[in-house]
Amino acid sequence: MNTLIGYKKCSTCKNVEKLLEEKNISYEYREIDKDLLSVEELKKIKDLAEVDIYKLFNSSGVRYRELNLKDKKKDMTDQEIFELLSTDGMLVKRPILLKDDKAYVGPQVKKYLESL
Repeated sequence: MNTLIGYKKCSTCKNVEKLLEEKNISYEYREIDKDLLSVEELKKIKDLAEVDIYKLFNSSGVRYRELNLKDKKKDMTDQEIFELLSTDGMLVKRPILLKDDKAYVGPQVKKYLESL
């Protein structure tokens, strides 16, 4: 089963939902603001998506700017980053699509779906 992790008010997440429906791809929706990702889930997503840990940050988000993470994240360990991201879904880049043994994060999701 495919899982789309997103935020209901996010226009990019809504667009990805439309793409999934247009392509008749079934999925479960997980609201990242209500159902936080665990440290283990974040580690797995990073590995399956084959992305740098910094790509997991929603760098255009209000919380990211409020916490001044642009400067602070470089001094954090990977474990500290995973722990921080697990406490606030608004810090995590979205949407995230989990499909079998692969994960797609942010712009990767649309690119993947358009390639089908």
